Amino acid sequence: MFERLALPKIVEHLQWSPAVGILGPRQVGKTTLARSVAADPATSIYLDLENPQALARLSNPAAFFVANRQRLVVLDEIQNQPQLLNELRGEIDEDRRPGRFLLLGSASFKLLKQSQSLAGRLSLVDMSPLMLSEVYQGFGDIQSLWLRGGFPNSYLARTANASWDWRVALIRHFLNTDLPGLGINVAPQLMHRFWRMVAHLQGQMFNASAIAASLGISATSTGRYLDHLCDTLMVRRLEPYFVNLGKRLVKSPKVYVRDSGLLHSLLGIREVNDLLGHPGTGASWEGFVVEQIAAHLPAGASMSFYRTAAGAELDVVVELGQRKLGFEIKFSSAPKVTKGFWQACEDVGVDAAYIVAPVQAGWPVQANVETIAVTDLPERLARLGTPAIVRPKAK
Repeated sequence: MFERLALPKIVEHLQWSPAVGILGPRQVGKTTLARSVAADPATSIYLDLENPQALARLSNPAAFFVANRQRLVVLDEIQNQPQLLNELRGEIDEDRRPGRFLLLGSASFKLLKQSQSLAGRLSLVDMSPLMLSEVYQGFGDIQSLWLRGGFPNSYLARTANASWDWRVALIRHFLNTDLPGLGINVAPQLMHRFWRMVAHLQGQMFNASAIAASLGISATSTGRYLDHLCDTLMVRRLEPYFVNLGKRLVKSPKVYVRDSGLLHSLLGIREVNDLLGHPGTGASWEGFVVEQIAAHLPAGASMSFYRTAAGAELDVVVELGQRKLGFEIKFSSAPKVTKGFWQACEDVGVDAAYIVAPVQAGWPVQANVETIAVTDLPERLARLGTPAIVRPKAK
């Protein structure tokens, strides 16, 4: 139904890498995408490693791989069978033709750790929930995706209540089943409380000591819990941008619940009216836009934020080589920026700056500074490789 952003990347990687891994949260659509890539049984074969029949076919993996050397072999939930990675290493060394294996994993850190044995043989493609560029047909789609989030079963649910119930069930399953299955031994209720606290800190600095005091645990444990949620792709840790200016820079990361639908479930926001009247509306919109930016970063680009103790601030700085773009995110149909925005643009030396707002069409503010709609982000990020005319100056 949707042309997923990850699809062209997967196809491209299969053209030069013998094995490609797709990393993403559970229920994000990895299996559906992999099945579309491996739709022809004459040239590919799909195996779900949680299925006993599929495991039986791999009772002698070396023989199975040799027998299927002319087919693309898709191995779903590969993190549950780590011993297969050693077999894959030997098989790839025997025949390094590109496009031989497609591996799917629900937990980024576990698959990454296990796949170290495939160094130099495996390329990785991240897969996020649905992004706006994948579903957009009209302005109303922005509100729907923002409210429900991008997990396909949530976004496509027939009613708002069905979407809500699906997300609540996903959170429960994640806490009670997925985390223990990954060897993370944290009481589900405690992790749920921590996750809700992170949701209330959406777009704010992460203060491990303050959260630890509220939960009655150590700051070390708090940091570890955040690592777990980041490694399972549920939370984004956005690091600060450092530039040697002799200024006092904020050094703590900002945190975001990555999927806006899960954020709203954690905050108890069921409907659009609840969202628009909630004190966290602006922070929710900021996180939503941050994920759109992250999904469309050019290859090799990095993302951070900039803030000084004096108040200069850019919500997102995207950097590729010597080129930099700045993004300020505002939930307003007539957004205004402060002096701190202009100072941050000058401090960082951005080549262009954008004010992202819930508008249908943008407008220029000054040379190389624009107010834009969130739907404009893919095109603006693609400009990162084009020469700048004038850098924004502080007012």
